[in-house]
Amino acid sequence: MDTTRLFSLQGRSALITGGSRGIGRMIAEGFLAQGARVYISARKAAACDQAAKELSAFGTCVSLPADVSTVEGAKALVEAYARHEDSLDILVNNAGAAWGAPYDEFPESGWDKVVDLNLKAPFFLTQALTPMLKKAATDHLAKVINIASIDGISVNPLETYSYAASKAGLIQLTRRMALRLAQDRIAVTAIAPGAFASDMNKEARDHGDEVKGRIPAGRIGEPEDMAGAAIFLASRAGDYVVGSTLVVDGGVIHSGR
Repeated sequence: MDTTRLFSLQGRSALITGGSRGIGRMIAEGFLAQGARVYISARKAAACDQAAKELSAFGTCVSLPADVSTVEGAKALVEAYARHEDSLDILVNNAGAAWGAPYDEFPESGWDKVVDLNLKAPFFLTQALTPMLKKAATDHLAKVINIASIDGISVNPLETYSYAASKAGLIQLTRRMALRLAQDRIAVTAIAPGAFASDMNKEARDHGDEVKGRIPAGRIGEPEDMAGAAIFLASRAGDYVVGSTLVVDGGVIHSGR
């Protein structure tokens, strides 16, 4: 048993949607540190380009701006990626959106925007990239990691109806896709993060001292926590994890918050 290479991503390619900031960027930096070639995508081209430039200090990182909330946008991202690589070892479906509004006022636009990006995009992007994932799955498994949320497992008091529904759906979609893609040597898993400082989770970012009081671990998540979870699932270490969702939340879902 060679444990020195158990968590290595040396020589592997990774595509991370929503990779310019927040959780996606944490994962990108972790993958780069483990030797992967990383491609990040985000809707805002300037931010994506700048993040890739900064991340290039840790290894090969390429910006591929795209809007994956539509099937056409997902296909455009696949075409852009294919100009650099002919196979894909690791796909991280991280791009996401949230919307909060009172129940009586919740708009259809807030439903469609969130569900399209959080639930539809991971399916159709993975579907479009499956031939490249299968091509990479030679002496090792290819990996798909969907970024869900603890809000898809336990109920958040905030009125984020479409967000909670989309993340719960993504966890079940992960199970269903995992059973189908295992036959192609593609392992599909998910991560359900708790409080990590990001533009999406402004409460954790701006009010960390208050938020950590509700977390059994006594702190909000750090970049190493998210990178470590993703590296585990992406590497040989996580090969026998199929269809499961790894909760990374400092114990919140067990606390009744």
